[in-house]
Amino acid sequence: MSNQEQASDVVYGTEDLLISLCNSVTRVLNVATNCQVHYSGMVQRITKTCLKPDIGCFVLFDGGFSGLVVLNFSSQTAMELYETYMLNMGMPKSELALSHTADEVSNIMGELMNQIVGDFTGKVRRELQTHITQNQPKMLVLNKQVMLSVDTQLDNPEARRVTFYTGKNNIFYLELAVDRAEFIKLHDFDAKEVNPDDVLAEVNAGQSTVVDTVATDVDAQSHEELLRSLGM
Repeated sequence: MSNQEQASDVVYGTEDLLISLCNSVTRVLNVATNCQVHYSGMVQRITKTCLKPDIGCFVLFDGGFSGLVVLNFSSQTAMELYETYMLNMGMPKSELALSHTADEVSNIMGELMNQIVGDFTGKVRRELQTHITQNQPKMLVLNKQVMLSVDTQLDNPEARRVTFYTGKNNIFYLELAVDRAEFIKLHDFDAKEVNPDDVLAEVNAGQSTVVDTVATDVDAQSHEELLRSLGM
């Protein structure tokens, strides 16, 4: 069998995309918080993606293929990730927000999600030789009686949910909705790996954008526009 025929047998599907995304979550959060985040070895097939209490974040991406990423955090999980991230950045504990409803917590969670999806899109360019772009992450602090469904314009959607565990064994969930697709390797190429120091530099650089986004991401007008876009 020729090298070209062997390469053509390599197929990259939905579960491979999911694993790559999960690895981006653990990669970025482990560097940002200096704690060990890991995910379950089991994945759920779901019919739709939802934003759930206490903080729901989502990002849409488009390009070579389209999809949606949702992260749902409990208040305890959000506060753990926020606090460990800020302490890892050198912020004194006395200056940290005390509640998950604080604007600063939502902004930090949104920035971390931005870094996660950015790491994922970089791997897509390297490993799948295609290009996707992402929009700005959106965050909602949700009441326990509220569950919002996020609809996406996908022709043949597949959806998955994965459970994640923090260093203190708090739980959060990742949901991925993506058009069903298979990538078949036509020939060998080098997929260069990113240096972990570069990931850390990106995460640290993201800290400087948090203050700038407070006024635009969480003000009342943008919040109302987001709720309208979700049909509320």
